[in-house]
Amino acid sequence: MRFILVSLMFALAACSDGQTTRLADTQATLPPMKTFARGAPAPTQLANSEIARDYLDLVFSLENGAEVPVYSRFEGPISVRVIGNAPANLTSDLSRLLTRLRREARIEISRVPADRAANITIEPVTRAQIQRVAPSAACFVRPNVSSWAEYRSRRNDPETFWTRLAKRERMAIFLPRDVSPQEIRDCLHEEIAQALGPVNDLYRLTQSIFNDDNFHTVLTGYDMLILRAHYEGTLKSGMSRNEVSARILGVLNRLNPRGRSASIAPPRAQPAEWRRNIDAAATPGNSRNKRRNAAERAVELSRQPGVTVNERAFSYFMLGRLSLAERPDQALSAFLNAGRLYENAPDTQVQSAHVAMQLAAFQLSADRPRIAIALVDQYQPIVEQAEHAALLSLLLMVKAEALQLLGRSEEGRNVQRDALAWARYGFGAETEIRDRAEEILAISPRSRRSGA
Repeated sequence: MRFILVSLMFALAACSDGQTTRLADTQATLPPMKTFARGAPAPTQLANSEIARDYLDLVFSLENGAEVPVYSRFEGPISVRVIGNAPANLTSDLSRLLTRLRREARIEISRVPADRAANITIEPVTRAQIQRVAPSAACFVRPNVSSWAEYRSRRNDPETFWTRLAKRERMAIFLPRDVSPQEIRDCLHEEIAQALGPVNDLYRLTQSIFNDDNFHTVLTGYDMLILRAHYEGTLKSGMSRNEVSARILGVLNRLNPRGRSASIAPPRAQPAEWRRNIDAAATPGNSRNKRRNAAERAVELSRQPGVTVNERAFSYFMLGRLSLAERPDQALSAFLNAGRLYENAPDTQVQSAHVAMQLAAFQLSADRPRIAIALVDQYQPIVEQAEHAALLSLLLMVKAEALQLLGRSEEGRNVQRDALAWARYGFGAETEIRDRAEEILAISPRSRRSGA
């Protein structure tokens, strides 16, 4: 399930001594929403030895540590329907996703009318309904049900548990209808991917949405390779882990010859105590102090053997986010540590872009607009390729204000319009868009000088 994480910029206004500038003073109306055109995800550069090891852990384990006894998938063409009150953007984003699955993962999948039976049913409900049954989740998928009503009536039925699944025939995806277009799209990508293939998430993965760090929000080249391998002809529902293990490397070597390997990489267990602490830090229901303490402990544990560089960097990133409001110096140090770790890895550009957003905001607040603009310009193409409208909007808001500080007012207003257009997709509600924009304005030296 896709977990809810705190917005990147919520705490930054706390650094502004309560001084704020109303967006309404500078931008009376919001521009039309911008959306992404057809994407072109880069193919993974990882060796098949690593992909095979991670694939087995994704398919045969759950996040709670339980083992999945047998491999399962849909056998034959897959149908998808949407029932209930669907938001306007869901249709276009679903259509684009299904096209990608057919083209990139070679899966025979198509949408059918709502009144027909389907293998995968998507039912939008309210965020409140989801949080009543899964408080830390934004959306989720459940086997062997076809509606919210059936899920509620069979919630404790063992036949709807992943560990009892031998073959996939029916799946239901529940996502919120009262959130931003991007959050709906992100849920579509993650939950349809899990309805089709792996059900686990691994923090060590750097190029995948099968990771609760939520840096990647749409299916990547790595993810499409995983799904294509999952539906390769030599694999069948009901196989054991050993049977799949004997075949998966050959499958990957055929599908991904550039990553050809002779053997599967050794197993890599995720340190249990580190996982417990990082999960506690990422859970919105916990107090801020509890979350920050858990992040500090995760940073300590990340220095021990068995924790990957990606997991260590994410520990610092979480600590930075949770320290912004009360401990900005600790937050800056944590972001710098995360940035150094991500920059030294070959496949963590998207993660580096998230860190760059935070560092650019610090540079703006410190009245170093040229450095802030340079950071935005460096990472904007990466964020655009990742199709992360919310992050792109925040980066452009920082750049727009930095341009204002340099006296480039007209250029700043043009960048701000672009930022707000992307925010329409990334954040949705006008009130939230204005809140995000005002948080950026609040940390600007312009606000402090004017006493706005």
